Amino acid sequence: MKRQKIGLILTGGGARAAYQVGVLKAIAEFMPYRSHMPFDVVCGTSAGALNAVTLAVNARHFRKGVRFMLSIWSNARVSDIYRSDALGVLSNSARWIAGLLLSVLGSRRLDQVSLLDNRPMRTFLERTLPCELIQAAIDDGLLHALSVTASGYGSGHSVTFYQGAASIEPWKRARRVGLPTQISIQHMLASSAIPFLFPAVHVNREYFGDGSMRQIAPISSALHMGAERVLVVGVGHGASEQDDKRAKIDGYPALAEIAGHALDSIFIDGLEVDLERLHRINATISMMPPDVKGKIKLQHIEALVITPSQPLERIAERHAANLPWPIRLLLRLVGVMRGSGANLVSYLLFEKHYCRALIDLGYQDAFKRRAEILEFFEQGGSPTCNDMPQ
Repeated sequence: MKRQKIGLILTGGGARAAYQVGVLKAIAEFMPYRSHMPFDVVCGTSAGALNAVTLAVNARHFRKGVRFMLSIWSNARVSDIYRSDALGVLSNSARWIAGLLLSVLGSRRLDQVSLLDNRPMRTFLERTLPCELIQAAIDDGLLHALSVTASGYGSGHSVTFYQGAASIEPWKRARRVGLPTQISIQHMLASSAIPFLFPAVHVNREYFGDGSMRQIAPISSALHMGAERVLVVGVGHGASEQDDKRAKIDGYPALAEIAGHALDSIFIDGLEVDLERLHRINATISMMPPDVKGKIKLQHIEALVITPSQPLERIAERHAANLPWPIRLLLRLVGVMRGSGANLVSYLLFEKHYCRALIDLGYQDAFKRRAEILEFFEQGGSPTCNDMPQ
Protein backbone atom coordinates (compact mmCIF):
# COMPACT_ATOMS: atom_id res chain seq x y z
CA MET A 1 0.00 0.00 0.00
CA LYS A 2 1.29 3.45 -0.91
CA ARG A 3 2.22 5.31 2.24
CA GLN A 4 0.23 8.50 2.80
CA LYS A 5 1.81 11.61 4.22
CA ILE A 6 0.62 12.05 7.79
CA GLY A 7 0.32 15.49 9.32
CA LEU A 8 0.49 16.40 12.99
CA ILE A 9 -1.27 19.58 14.13
CA LEU A 10 -0.34 20.94 17.55
CA THR A 11 -2.56 23.82 18.54
CA GLY A 12 -1.79 26.74 20.84
CA GLY A 13 -2.66 27.15 24.48
CA GLY A 14 0.25 28.34 26.61
CA ALA A 15 0.96 25.92 29.46
CA ARG A 16 -1.90 23.72 28.23
CA ALA A 17 0.48 22.45 25.54
CA ALA A 18 1.89 20.07 28.17
CA TYR A 19 -1.15 17.91 27.38
CA GLN A 20 0.25 17.36 23.87
CA VAL A 21 3.42 15.88 25.35
CA GLY A 22 1.43 13.20 27.16
CA VAL A 23 -0.36 12.26 23.94
CA LEU A 24 2.96 12.07 22.07
CA LYS A 25 4.45 9.96 24.86
CA ALA A 26 1.74 7.36 24.34
CA ILE A 27 2.13 7.44 20.54
CA ALA A 28 5.90 6.95 20.90
CA GLU A 29 5.23 3.78 22.87
CA PHE A 30 3.02 2.50 20.05
CA MET A 31 5.84 2.86 17.51
CA PRO A 32 8.80 0.52 16.90
CA TYR A 33 11.52 1.33 19.44
CA ARG A 34 14.09 3.00 17.18
CA SER A 35 11.72 4.45 14.59
CA HIS A 36 12.07 7.96 13.26
CA MET A 37 9.21 10.42 13.55
CA PRO A 38 6.00 8.97 12.07
CA PHE A 39 4.73 12.40 10.97
CA ASP A 40 5.76 13.79 7.59
CA VAL A 41 4.26 17.23 8.14
CA VAL A 42 4.30 18.95 11.53
CA CYS A 43 2.34 22.16 12.16
CA GLY A 44 2.65 24.12 15.38
CA THR A 45 0.93 27.22 16.65
CA SER A 46 1.71 29.24 19.78
CA ALA A 47 3.08 26.91 22.48
CA GLY A 48 2.34 24.03 20.11
CA ALA A 49 5.02 25.49 17.84
CA LEU A 50 7.64 24.84 20.51
CA ASN A 51 6.64 21.17 20.64
CA ALA A 52 6.52 20.98 16.83
CA VAL A 53 10.04 22.34 16.43
CA THR A 54 11.32 19.99 19.14
CA LEU A 55 9.96 17.03 17.17
CA ALA A 56 11.48 18.33 13.92
CA VAL A 57 14.90 18.80 15.52
CA ASN A 58 14.73 15.20 16.77
CA ALA A 59 13.06 13.71 13.68
CA ARG A 60 15.62 10.89 13.42
CA HIS A 61 14.75 9.54 16.87
CA PHE A 62 11.09 10.03 17.70
CA ARG A 63 11.26 8.59 21.22
CA LYS A 64 14.33 10.69 21.99
CA GLY A 65 12.49 13.83 20.93
CA VAL A 66 9.48 12.92 23.07
CA ARG A 67 11.72 12.16 26.05
CA PHE A 68 13.36 15.55 25.59
CA MET A 69 9.96 17.25 25.65
CA LEU A 70 8.98 15.24 28.71
CA SER A 71 12.11 16.38 30.50
CA ILE A 72 11.39 20.03 29.69
CA TRP A 73 7.70 20.06 30.57
CA SER A 74 7.98 17.78 33.61
CA ASN A 75 10.45 20.21 35.17
CA ALA A 76 8.86 23.42 33.90
CA ARG A 77 9.16 26.65 35.86
CA VAL A 78 7.41 29.93 35.25
CA SER A 79 10.80 31.67 35.45
CA ASP A 80 11.89 29.83 32.27
CA ILE A 81 9.08 31.50 30.31
CA TYR A 82 8.58 34.95 31.85
CA ARG A 83 10.02 36.95 34.72
CA SER A 84 8.30 36.04 37.96
CA ASP A 85 10.57 37.73 40.51
CA ALA A 86 9.20 40.70 42.43
CA LEU A 87 11.50 43.25 40.80
CA GLY A 88 10.81 41.96 37.28
CA VAL A 89 7.03 41.89 37.76
CA LEU A 90 6.95 45.33 39.39
CA SER A 91 9.18 47.03 36.81
CA ASN A 92 7.39 45.48 33.82
CA SER A 93 3.96 46.31 35.22
CA ALA A 94 5.07 49.90 35.84
CA ARG A 95 6.35 50.16 32.27
CA TRP A 96 3.09 48.71 30.97
CA ILE A 97 0.98 51.26 32.85
CA ALA A 98 3.31 54.09 31.85
CA GLY A 99 3.13 52.94 28.24
CA LEU A 100 -0.66 53.06 28.30
CA LEU A 101 -0.64 56.56 29.76
CA LEU A 102 1.98 57.88 27.35
CA SER A 103 0.23 56.33 24.36
CA VAL A 104 -2.82 58.43 25.24
CA LEU A 105 -0.58 61.49 24.99
CA GLY A 106 0.70 60.38 21.58
CA SER A 107 4.13 59.14 22.68
CA ARG A 108 5.42 55.83 21.32
CA ARG A 109 8.52 55.56 23.50
CA LEU A 110 7.06 53.13 26.03
CA ASP A 111 4.20 51.44 24.18
CA GLN A 112 6.12 48.33 23.11
CA VAL A 113 5.57 46.56 26.43
CA SER A 114 3.34 43.81 27.77
CA LEU A 115 1.98 42.67 31.11
CA LEU A 116 4.65 39.95 31.37
CA ASP A 117 8.33 39.97 30.40
CA ASN A 118 9.04 36.81 28.36
CA ARG A 119 12.71 37.42 27.66
CA PRO A 120 13.63 34.30 29.68
CA MET A 121 11.82 32.21 27.04
CA ARG A 122 14.15 33.44 24.30
CA THR A 123 17.18 32.44 26.35
CA PHE A 124 15.63 29.07 27.14
CA LEU A 125 14.78 28.30 23.50
CA GLU A 126 18.20 29.38 22.23
CA ARG A 127 19.79 27.04 24.75
CA THR A 128 17.60 24.00 24.01
CA LEU A 129 16.51 24.05 20.33
CA PRO A 130 19.18 23.96 17.58
CA CYS A 131 16.99 25.01 14.66
CA GLU A 132 19.74 24.31 12.13
CA LEU A 133 18.91 20.59 12.49
CA ILE A 134 15.50 21.12 10.87
CA GLN A 135 16.93 21.36 7.35
CA ALA A 136 19.08 18.28 7.94
CA ALA A 137 15.93 16.29 8.77
CA ILE A 138 14.28 17.54 5.57
CA ASP A 139 17.34 16.77 3.43
CA ASP A 140 17.51 13.24 4.86
CA GLY A 141 13.85 12.60 4.02
CA LEU A 142 12.83 12.28 7.68
CA LEU A 143 10.57 15.31 7.50
CA HIS A 144 8.59 16.70 4.58
CA ALA A 145 7.69 20.04 6.14
CA LEU A 146 7.47 22.00 9.38
CA SER A 147 5.33 25.09 9.90
CA VAL A 148 4.92 27.76 12.56
CA THR A 149 1.93 30.11 12.32
CA ALA A 150 1.80 33.70 13.60
CA SER A 151 -0.67 36.56 13.23
CA GLY A 152 0.45 39.79 11.58
CA TYR A 153 -0.71 42.90 13.42
CA GLY A 154 -0.11 45.12 10.41
CA SER A 155 -1.59 43.01 7.61
CA GLY A 156 -4.19 41.19 9.68
CA HIS A 157 -3.10 37.95 7.98
CA SER A 158 -2.56 34.56 9.53
CA VAL A 159 0.94 33.80 8.24
CA THR A 160 2.24 30.25 8.16
CA PHE A 161 6.04 30.22 7.99
CA TYR A 162 7.13 26.85 6.66
CA GLN A 163 10.36 25.02 5.95
CA GLY A 164 10.12 21.94 3.81
CA ALA A 165 10.66 20.13 0.53
CA ALA A 166 11.25 22.23 -2.56
CA SER A 167 8.05 20.89 -4.15
CA ILE A 168 5.85 22.78 -1.67
CA GLU A 169 4.45 25.95 -3.20
CA PRO A 170 3.53 29.08 -1.21
CA TRP A 171 -0.18 29.72 -0.91
CA LYS A 172 -2.46 32.68 -0.48
CA ARG A 173 -6.06 32.53 0.65
CA ALA A 174 -8.43 34.97 2.32
CA ARG A 175 -6.55 36.44 5.29
CA ARG A 176 -3.99 33.61 5.34
CA VAL A 177 -0.75 32.97 3.52
CA GLY A 178 2.06 30.43 3.53
CA LEU A 179 5.64 31.69 3.24
CA PRO A 180 8.79 29.57 2.86
CA THR A 181 11.56 30.46 5.32
CA GLN A 182 14.18 29.07 7.67
CA ILE A 183 12.34 28.46 10.95
CA SER A 184 14.10 30.20 13.85
CA ILE A 185 13.62 31.13 17.49
CA GLN A 186 12.15 34.43 16.30
CA HIS A 187 9.26 32.62 14.59
CA MET A 188 8.48 30.60 17.71
CA LEU A 189 8.49 33.72 19.88
CA ALA A 190 6.16 35.47 17.43
CA SER A 191 3.79 32.50 17.28
CA SER A 192 3.54 32.31 21.09
CA ALA A 193 3.19 36.05 21.80
CA ILE A 194 -0.18 35.94 23.59
CA PRO A 195 -1.79 39.37 23.10
CA PHE A 196 -1.43 41.80 26.03
CA LEU A 197 0.48 39.21 28.06
CA PHE A 198 3.61 38.88 25.89
CA PRO A 199 5.12 41.50 23.55
CA ALA A 200 4.71 41.35 19.77
CA VAL A 201 7.75 40.14 17.80
CA HIS A 202 9.13 41.69 14.63
CA VAL A 203 9.66 39.24 11.77
CA ASN A 204 10.59 40.41 8.27
CA ARG A 205 8.46 43.51 7.71
CA GLU A 206 5.84 43.56 10.47
CA TYR A 207 5.07 42.72 14.08
CA PHE A 208 3.44 39.40 14.87
CA GLY A 209 1.41 38.04 17.74
CA ASP A 210 0.09 34.65 18.79
CA GLY A 211 -0.63 32.44 15.79
CA SER A 212 -3.98 31.29 17.13
CA MET A 213 -5.43 34.75 16.53
CA ARG A 214 -7.28 34.91 13.21
CA GLN A 215 -6.30 31.31 12.43
CA ILE A 216 -9.62 30.41 10.86
CA ALA A 217 -8.36 27.20 9.23
CA PRO A 218 -5.76 25.48 11.45
CA ILE A 219 -5.86 22.25 9.43
CA SER A 220 -5.34 23.83 6.01
CA SER A 221 -1.59 24.46 6.45
CA ALA A 222 -0.90 20.74 6.77
CA LEU A 223 -2.91 20.05 3.62
CA HIS A 224 -1.10 22.76 1.66
CA MET A 225 2.19 21.12 2.62
CA GLY A 226 1.12 17.70 1.38
CA ALA A 227 -0.52 15.92 4.32
CA GLU A 228 -3.13 13.37 3.24
CA ARG A 229 -4.39 12.48 6.73
CA VAL A 230 -3.99 14.46 9.94
CA LEU A 231 -3.72 13.85 13.65
CA VAL A 232 -4.88 16.87 15.64
CA VAL A 233 -4.01 17.34 19.30
CA GLY A 234 -6.12 20.10 20.83
CA VAL A 235 -6.13 21.59 24.30
CA GLY A 236 -9.83 22.40 24.70
CA HIS A 237 -12.26 20.11 26.50
CA GLY A 238 -15.33 19.33 24.40
CA ALA A 239 -18.55 20.67 25.87
CA SER A 240 -20.91 18.17 27.49
CA GLU A 241 -24.68 18.42 27.67
CA GLN A 242 -24.31 19.80 31.18
CA ASP A 243 -21.88 22.46 29.96
CA ASP A 244 -24.29 23.47 27.20
CA LYS A 245 -27.02 24.36 29.69
CA ARG A 246 -27.12 28.12 30.16
CA ALA A 247 -27.09 29.12 33.81
CA LYS A 248 -28.49 32.38 35.09
CA ILE A 249 -25.64 34.67 36.21
CA ASP A 250 -26.53 38.03 37.70
CA GLY A 251 -23.05 39.25 38.66
CA TYR A 252 -20.98 41.25 36.19
CA PRO A 253 -18.06 39.12 34.83
CA ALA A 254 -14.66 39.82 36.38
CA LEU A 255 -11.82 41.01 34.20
CA ALA A 256 -10.20 37.60 34.64
CA GLU A 257 -13.34 35.86 33.35
CA ILE A 258 -13.39 38.09 30.29
CA ALA A 259 -9.69 37.46 29.65
CA GLY A 260 -10.13 33.69 30.00
CA HIS A 261 -13.11 33.77 27.65
CA ALA A 262 -11.06 35.72 25.09
CA LEU A 263 -8.20 33.22 25.28
CA ASP A 264 -10.62 30.33 24.78
CA SER A 265 -11.92 32.08 21.67
CA ILE A 266 -8.37 32.49 20.37
CA PHE A 267 -7.03 29.03 21.14
CA ILE A 268 -10.02 26.69 20.86
CA ASP A 269 -12.89 27.97 18.72
CA GLY A 270 -11.02 28.13 15.38
CA LEU A 271 -10.06 24.46 15.53
CA GLU A 272 -13.58 23.30 16.34
CA VAL A 273 -15.03 25.28 13.42
CA ASP A 274 -12.38 23.99 11.00
CA LEU A 275 -12.98 20.38 12.05
CA GLU A 276 -16.70 20.83 11.53
CA ARG A 277 -15.97 22.18 8.04
CA LEU A 278 -13.68 19.22 7.29
CA HIS A 279 -16.29 16.67 8.34
CA ARG A 280 -18.91 18.40 6.21
CA ILE A 281 -16.65 18.35 3.13
CA ASN A 282 -15.83 14.66 3.70
CA ALA A 283 -19.55 13.85 3.96
CA THR A 284 -20.24 15.75 0.74
CA ILE A 285 -17.46 13.95 -1.13
CA SER A 286 -18.69 10.55 0.08
CA MET A 287 -22.09 11.19 -1.55
CA MET A 288 -20.64 12.16 -4.95
CA PRO A 289 -20.62 9.65 -7.84
CA PRO A 290 -17.13 8.55 -8.97
CA ASP A 291 -17.26 10.46 -12.27
CA VAL A 292 -17.93 13.73 -10.41
CA LYS A 293 -15.18 13.14 -7.84
CA GLY A 294 -12.60 12.98 -10.61
CA LYS A 295 -13.55 16.45 -11.85
CA ILE A 296 -13.16 18.34 -8.58
CA LYS A 297 -10.07 19.18 -6.54
CA LEU A 298 -11.59 18.24 -3.20
CA GLN A 299 -10.37 15.06 -1.53
CA HIS A 300 -11.39 13.10 1.55
CA ILE A 301 -9.06 13.85 4.49
CA GLU A 302 -9.00 11.43 7.38
CA ALA A 303 -8.67 13.32 10.67
CA LEU A 304 -8.11 11.87 14.12
CA VAL A 305 -8.67 14.37 16.93
CA ILE A 306 -7.45 13.96 20.50
CA THR A 307 -8.57 16.49 23.10
CA PRO A 308 -8.61 16.53 26.92
CA SER A 309 -11.23 14.36 28.59
CA GLN A 310 -11.33 16.81 31.51
CA PRO A 311 -11.54 20.61 31.63
CA LEU A 312 -7.97 21.83 32.06
CA GLU A 313 -9.05 24.92 33.98
CA ARG A 314 -10.27 22.67 36.81
CA ILE A 315 -6.83 21.09 37.01
CA ALA A 316 -5.30 24.58 36.99
CA GLU A 317 -7.45 25.55 39.99
CA ARG A 318 -5.84 22.79 42.04
CA HIS A 319 -2.32 23.98 41.17
CA ALA A 320 -2.72 27.75 41.05
CA ALA A 321 -0.96 28.12 44.42
CA ASN A 322 2.27 26.91 42.75
CA LEU A 323 2.59 30.17 40.86
CA PRO A 324 5.32 32.45 42.27
CA TRP A 325 3.85 34.92 44.74
CA PRO A 326 4.59 38.05 42.65
CA ILE A 327 2.57 36.56 39.77
CA ARG A 328 -0.23 35.53 42.13
CA LEU A 329 -0.30 39.08 43.48
CA LEU A 330 -0.39 40.55 39.98
CA LEU A 331 -3.19 38.22 38.91
CA ARG A 332 -5.12 38.86 42.12
CA LEU A 333 -5.20 42.55 41.24
CA VAL A 334 -7.23 41.71 38.12
CA GLY A 335 -9.43 39.18 39.93
CA VAL A 336 -7.79 36.00 38.65
CA MET A 337 -7.05 34.40 42.01
CA ARG A 338 -10.56 34.79 43.39
CA GLY A 339 -12.10 31.69 41.80
CA SER A 340 -13.25 33.20 38.50
CA GLY A 341 -10.01 33.21 36.55
CA ALA A 342 -8.98 29.56 36.38
CA ASN A 343 -9.20 29.70 32.58
CA LEU A 344 -6.55 32.41 32.41
CA VAL A 345 -4.36 30.61 34.95
CA SER A 346 -4.51 27.41 32.88
CA TYR A 347 -2.65 29.21 30.08
CA LEU A 348 0.02 30.80 32.31
CA LEU A 349 0.76 28.04 34.83
CA PHE A 350 4.14 26.86 33.51
CA GLU A 351 4.88 24.93 36.70
CA LYS A 352 5.93 21.29 36.89
CA HIS A 353 3.07 20.00 39.09
CA TYR A 354 0.41 21.33 36.75
CA CYS A 355 2.32 20.30 33.63
CA ARG A 356 2.82 16.79 34.95
CA ALA A 357 -0.91 16.49 35.61
CA LEU A 358 -1.60 17.50 31.99
CA ILE A 359 1.02 15.10 30.67
CA ASP A 360 -0.58 12.25 32.64
CA LEU A 361 -4.01 13.19 31.33
CA GLY A 362 -2.76 13.32 27.73
CA TYR A 363 -1.06 9.95 28.12
CA GLN A 364 -4.18 8.32 29.56
CA ASP A 365 -6.47 9.84 26.93
CA ALA A 366 -4.23 8.61 24.09
CA PHE A 367 -3.67 5.17 25.62
CA LYS A 368 -7.42 4.61 25.92
CA ARG A 369 -7.62 5.19 22.16
CA ARG A 370 -4.65 2.98 21.35
CA ALA A 371 -6.49 0.78 18.85
CA GLU A 372 -7.92 3.80 17.06
CA ILE A 373 -4.50 5.49 16.84
CA LEU A 374 -2.81 2.34 15.56
CA GLU A 375 -5.51 1.92 12.92
CA PHE A 376 -5.03 5.55 11.86
CA PHE A 377 -1.33 4.97 11.18
CA GLU A 378 -1.78 1.54 9.62
CA GLN A 379 -4.42 2.80 7.19
CA GLY A 380 -1.91 5.44 6.13
CA GLY A 381 0.74 2.78 5.52
CA SER A 382 2.95 3.67 8.51
CA PRO A 383 4.78 0.98 10.50
CA THR A 384 3.47 0.51 14.03
CA CYS A 385 4.20 -1.89 16.85
CA ASN A 386 1.30 -4.29 17.25
CA ASP A 387 2.76 -6.44 20.01
CA MET A 388 2.53 -3.79 22.72
CA PRO A 389 0.81 -4.99 25.91
CA GLN A 390 -2.87 -4.15 26.04
